[in-house]
Amino acid sequence: MSPQLFSPGVQHTLELVGIFVFAISGALLAVRKNFDVFGMAVLAEVTALGGGLLRDVVIGAVPPVAFTDLGYFLTPLAATALVFFLHPQVERIQTAVNVFDAAGLGLFCVAGTLKAYEYGLGLTASATLGMATAVGGGVLRDMLANEVPSLLRWDRDLYAVPAIVGSAMAAICIKLDALTPATLGLAVMVAFVLRLLAMRFHWRAPRAWHRRSTVKEVRPEEVAV
Repeated sequence: MSPQLFSPGVQHTLELVGIFVFAISGALLAVRKNFDVFGMAVLAEVTALGGGLLRDVVIGAVPPVAFTDLGYFLTPLAATALVFFLHPQVERIQTAVNVFDAAGLGLFCVAGTLKAYEYGLGLTASATLGMATAVGGGVLRDMLANEVPSLLRWDRDLYAVPAIVGSAMAAICIKLDALTPATLGLAVMVAFVLRLLAMRFHWRAPRAWHRRSTVKEVRPEEVAV
């Protein structure tokens, strides 16, 4: 059994905080898309729980924890209510929301990697599912909102890369038999700090080499649906 980053109670609380912040991003996108309250709740639930659901289904951890822990289901609904009544105020603290989102990204990519490994996956597959745990909900959110997923857009600050780094560090710790709360905490912090730096300095992944010489640029809003 892998070591826990924190005591079970603290870890559960942190996971709920991460779920809450992820859900806020989903509900805010629903507001921008002029969705009704049901659409807001759907996007909030999908954003907050989608990555974990995908991981649990793939590794056979059924029923997924999102369906066995009522707090996981109710927390996105609380975020929906907050955004429904106070979305202008929430928009004004978007920077703070992004910081907590980055912390959730770091926590979930590492926790997802450990859970996948505990269910018998290899290191590469475990790291991949760790990354999917952290970013999968955002991809599903964007798809439901009829948007090109932010994960795939060159004009968005790095998001998947910090999750990949955190997941890879957790997998390396497993490989080196160096799993301790300290090493896992370091993996979480590296992913968190990378995401903060990407937002601060607008780091983005490179596009195809010499792309402009042969390919006409197509902006996301110009893509036919």
